[in-house]
Amino acid sequence: MAKHSHWDNIKHKKAVNDKKKASVIAKMGKLLTVAVQVGGGPNLTDNPRLRLAFDKARSAGMNMEAIERAINKAAGLGTDGKLMAELAYEGYAPGGVAIVVTALTDNRTRTAPEIKKLFERSGGSMGVPGCVSWQFKDKAVFLCEKTSEDAVMEALLAANADAEDIAVQEEGQVSITAAPQQFDLIGKALAGAAIAVASSDITKLPDNLMSVSDLDQAQRIQELLEALDDQDDVQSVYHNASFSPEISAQLQA
Repeated sequence: MAKHSHWDNIKHKKAVNDKKKASVIAKMGKLLTVAVQVGGGPNLTDNPRLRLAFDKARSAGMNMEAIERAINKAAGLGTDGKLMAELAYEGYAPGGVAIVVTALTDNRTRTAPEIKKLFERSGGSMGVPGCVSWQFKDKAVFLCEKTSEDAVMEALLAANADAEDIAVQEEGQVSITAAPQQFDLIGKALAGAAIAVASSDITKLPDNLMSVSDLDQAQRIQELLEALDDQDDVQSVYHNASFSPEISAQLQA
């Protein structure tokens, strides 16, 4: 009986992981579609937005065949696909934490009510456009594998790339924050200097963080963030919550 129970637990965990992976791959497919339709066509060389989507899809585990199929479909070379709309929703988590959600959908009348319901279930509320987005700035961010701050600075200077901040992180990694339009130039500069990149993205960073030290409030915020991230149309979730080390440890327990 114990073995049977253990096997059931393994199967359940695998099913959850498979479902999560399928959801991520579906999101990547949408991201590629919009990158082709809005960013400037199916050619990686000519479309910086598609290159970023391609890198994200590969990092998420999407295979080349599926990526090519998504790109061809978006370009009208395969099965006809629906036009996707890129939308943003804004609101507040419990305690007034600011949240910005970006979504890709072919049916905005379906997506908005679903996002609103997720906010309300957590004790938060969805707001009007512009209510919290002013607190966030679009930034290009890179995390370089173990290297030196000087090596990164030299690579950027040689390529005439501008960074707003370069900082040494844990285990010798170096982070770079820059304006979004510097993304391509910095990526090429790092590649030219043979500096390995652990991750790179164009994201939204909050101007100021809101400290959260109440466990119940933190749990409800965490539940909302996870529910939003699991919603099929949602691509990214940005927030300005800052959990204390003690709260973070309890949330991960």
